[in-house]
Amino acid sequence: MSIYPVVLFLHIVGAIGYFLGIGIWLFILLGLRRTQRVEQVRSLIHLNDLSAPFSAASAVLLLVTGLYLALTAWSLLTSGILVALISLLLMVPTSAALIAPRRSAIVKQLAREAPDGELSRALKRHLDDPILATVCTTVAALLLGLVFLMTTKPDLVGSLIVMVVALLLGLAAGVLVSRMRRVPEPGMVDQRV
Repeated sequence: MSIYPVVLFLHIVGAIGYFLGIGIWLFILLGLRRTQRVEQVRSLIHLNDLSAPFSAASAVLLLVTGLYLALTAWSLLTSGILVALISLLLMVPTSAALIAPRRSAIVKQLAREAPDGELSRALKRHLDDPILATVCTTVAALLLGLVFLMTTKPDLVGSLIVMVVALLLGLAAGVLVSRMRRVPEPGMVDQRV
């Protein structure tokens, strides 16, 4: 048996895992925008702590297996592969660099908060940071663009157009998600009255 199908399988697993990691973080962010209490934030951040290593390992698996496939079965000069590789090499560290300090700010603010109770204004500001949602939606859209490149292998111009469209769609989705307003959970108002 050739090693190619095994590496291709691992490459697809890496892509699925990275998608899951970004998707989980995006759902966590949406959940954080609905939280009303500190303990809710703590549990969602804990969920992120559990999923972050999985996402990072998936990104590395995706990159390593993709390089192997490009070098052995295709060529790094194949337009779709070259654009996908450059996109991934830019996307992974850039998204990590944009998300990590903001996530760290949330964790530091949580350490200053009471163990439970209503959210402080400072914590709300960190939770509603528009960069977090924009980065996650953009990465998800770019990943879809990468999948399109890997399955269709368009020429250089087509590959660039796909990634620009994916980038624009991701940014637009991020703006929409960022504009979502913090609303109290149904019943929270009733409890205060």
